[in-house]
Amino acid sequence: MHDQPDQLEPESLMREISDLEGRIGELRQAAGVPAPDLRATLDAALVELELALTVLRTMGTEQTGEQGGSTAAENERRVLRTVFQDAPVPLFLLDRNTSVRRVNRQAATLLGTSSGYVSGKQFTVFCDMATRAAVRSQLAAVVRTGRRRRVQVRFLGRDHPVDAVVTLARVWIRGEPDPMVVVAAGSTTTPTDDSEPAERVGGEQVPTGSARARSGQGVPPDDEAVATIVHRMDVVATAGELLLDEPVFNETVAVRRCARLLAAELADWAFIDLTGPANGGPGTSPQGGAHLAGSASRAAPLLRRQVVMGPEDERSVEAARTLEEVDPVEGTLPHTVFVTRQSALRPHVENLDVLGVCPDGHPVCGKIGATSVLSVPIEDGDRAIGTITLAASGEYGPFDLMDLGVVQRLGRYLALVIRAARLYRRRAEVAETLQAGLLPKSLPSIPGVTVAAKYLTATHGSEVGGDFYDVFRTENGWGLVLGDVCGKGEDAAAVTATARHCARLASRWKARPGDVLGIVNEALLDEDRFVTAVMAGLTMETEKIIVSLGTAGHPPAIVVRADGVIRSASRGGVPLGLFEDFEPGLDAVDLTVGDTLFLHSDGVLEACDMMRQEFGQERLLETLAAHAGDTPQGMLAGVEQALLEYCDGDLRDDVSMLALRVEPPSLA
Repeated sequence: MHDQPDQLEPESLMREISDLEGRIGELRQAAGVPAPDLRATLDAALVELELALTVLRTMGTEQTGEQGGSTAAENERRVLRTVFQDAPVPLFLLDRNTSVRRVNRQAATLLGTSSGYVSGKQFTVFCDMATRAAVRSQLAAVVRTGRRRRVQVRFLGRDHPVDAVVTLARVWIRGEPDPMVVVAAGSTTTPTDDSEPAERVGGEQVPTGSARARSGQGVPPDDEAVATIVHRMDVVATAGELLLDEPVFNETVAVRRCARLLAAELADWAFIDLTGPANGGPGTSPQGGAHLAGSASRAAPLLRRQVVMGPEDERSVEAARTLEEVDPVEGTLPHTVFVTRQSALRPHVENLDVLGVCPDGHPVCGKIGATSVLSVPIEDGDRAIGTITLAASGEYGPFDLMDLGVVQRLGRYLALVIRAARLYRRRAEVAETLQAGLLPKSLPSIPGVTVAAKYLTATHGSEVGGDFYDVFRTENGWGLVLGDVCGKGEDAAAVTATARHCARLASRWKARPGDVLGIVNEALLDEDRFVTAVMAGLTMETEKIIVSLGTAGHPPAIVVRADGVIRSASRGGVPLGLFEDFEPGLDAVDLTVGDTLFLHSDGVLEACDMMRQEFGQERLLETLAAHAGDTPQGMLAGVEQALLEYCDGDLRDDVSMLALRVEPPSLA
């Protein structure tokens, strides 16, 4: 090997200019990565200026390189190989494009991987993101000027970063048309374990062995391996607890919990993308991710970014908000993994666009300083519904096969939870639709009074409830009925519909509520469920309304007088559908202007606080008295607010309420 003049041919000159433009762009990006090494970037920029000056001076000159014989070239290569293998320091041989042509055993050990894995990759992918662009510029300067340079580098070792000072020297090898660069590394922190063989995942050779144990640095290799395995087992166990802790599967909660755990325990950044918004509908097609790779990009649903979790510093939080708006597009790693349903591991990122590009044009990997990436499909066995993607910087070393296996398992766990959540949500939507069919769409307008109703669904459970209410014409006036069927679900819904419509129909030829409830009782005797109910029959007179009440094992009606005085009607009666000799509880009250009749289900009284103390009759009466001057709608809203505050929003049963207020003649 020998030195070589610096003249350039026109073709080489154009290539130099093109390379220079690319490196200047990388320096601009390097200045924007998290925790940039601005001093190194500035030094590299000055080097580029010197290099540009050198290129200008050599324009139009001719290259006069020597040509050696094939025998001499082969001998020189043999000597070079011997020197490389026996050298006591880590050595890298790079071509003029900074791709690694050969490394010795010491260099492979420094990186904690095999020689075969390093060869063919860009030298800079093994460097920390903050100094990568600066190192590239220094390499280019060595190739052009032939002057040796020393550069501070942080290598991305398998178990932890390795700080080193490298010496860069240009060499000419006989038989090679272009100069090459020898990189000699003198490390300040080096790993102690031996290099290990490589395996292939998704067509790429990757190092095996443990990547890191969060608390395992500085311990013997065997102990560190055990600590790493135990740590991953803890991550899997913790994920299972987090995902299954909710009594009701919640997709949004599960996704955020999973991302937060992964970002805290396995990576710097975690991305979760799904085929439908976590807060919206399922958003999946029947095909899901089970297409052939050639057609999936056209037929598969678009991935939507659901959550991005990263470090908690101010800059990272701002970056996370930006990245949540960057959906995976065709050509990015998450999109490819979703389409093919094949996990992908990139221990050392070469293409910074692998996770896409930010709205400002900067690569995502550059924005977050990601030097190692892995992505796995979220699939429930039948179809892919999204992806989990992790990104790490040099602080934690490159991902390995063990990391990939852990995240694959978490992907399956999350897929099952999401499938259950979406099934639960669909059942809840069906229940809501069915429940809406059991209640009147609107209340009729009754002369002289104002009527309002409120229905609250229980917080837990997706089955249709048994509460019902109705307002309808009767033989002599108007009727109100409110009831509760024992149990929930489709069977309870059928009984609910029977009770409600039977009461409405019987009121056409029976005037007294007791008689109407008796007919409903006969209709429910063949059912397996009983019903509690209260019914009010209204007879309209000039200065008052006479209310006849019939009760069948239900909480009694309440009368709130205009002056705030409250009276509860008589209790009595047995639930409907139990006995043939049915007898309801009967009562009658008169309502004048400003008086309110209030009917409610037992869900109001049985709402509990954290100590399992019920809301009860006394609190209900106090709440009604406090809202005696409100409109019927305001009164019901006041009861609702008091209930939700008392039970902290955790309603154990459905709640239904009806309020009827006698209005002054001018407002009737």
